[in-house]
Amino acid sequence: MDRQQVSRIAHTRHPIAAPLSDQAVTDVLNRALEHRTQLLDLGCGSAEWLLRALELQPEAQAVGIDVSEPALAHARTEAQRRGMSDRLQIRAEDAAGLAPEARFDVVFVVGSSHAFGGLLPSLQAARRHLAPGGVVVIGDGYWENPPSEQALEIIGPMDDLAGLVASVTEDGWTPVHGHTSTRAELDAYEWAWTGTLAAWGLEQAGTPAGEQALAVAREHREGWLGGYRDSFGFVTLILSPAG
Repeated sequence: MDRQQVSRIAHTRHPIAAPLSDQAVTDVLNRALEHRTQLLDLGCGSAEWLLRALELQPEAQAVGIDVSEPALAHARTEAQRRGMSDRLQIRAEDAAGLAPEARFDVVFVVGSSHAFGGLLPSLQAARRHLAPGGVVVIGDGYWENPPSEQALEIIGPMDDLAGLVASVTEDGWTPVHGHTSTRAELDAYEWAWTGTLAAWGLEQAGTPAGEQALAVAREHREGWLGGYRDSFGFVTLILSPAG
């Protein structure tokens, strides 16, 4: 079982692949959408951000880009189930290498900056697809408290929140809205992720896939509780190009 399949299973009960509550997602979308109708998600996963945006904005059309076939298959199924197949285009492509073909009013890059080599490269990619008057919705991690050596080993180097916002601003963006995930949101996401994967592993007990799922769930749970829970934070920002 590869990493993409593990991720798809783990996100079953928390389809927004980021530590935000349903209400927080709705609040971010309402602020980002307003009268914007052309949407793009670079690294969309199962396209839950786009599906919820389409529910809120009946005139909107969306394109989701990702390389995970399990996630994209789920996105297509959900789009059909919700009656949105004609409004959501799902494409299996490398988001980092996507050539600008059209301009979009809202570009999402939430929890996928690693696919571009970091936060600023992901914003550079988003800018290439952004229409005049458009906004980018980003979601990324930061160090809320000084990390331990173990946390650094697990997560790697990151800015604190002030450093993250400063780097974004220096790169030519103006934050117009922000949501910092609460500890409850972070915990709910982590427990949903590891719990869902562990439950699936128990259902497949005795199989290689089941044992792998249990091992991955255990590793993530131990890393979260003993490694980086007290220092990791997550912020979702709506950004407008400065000037």
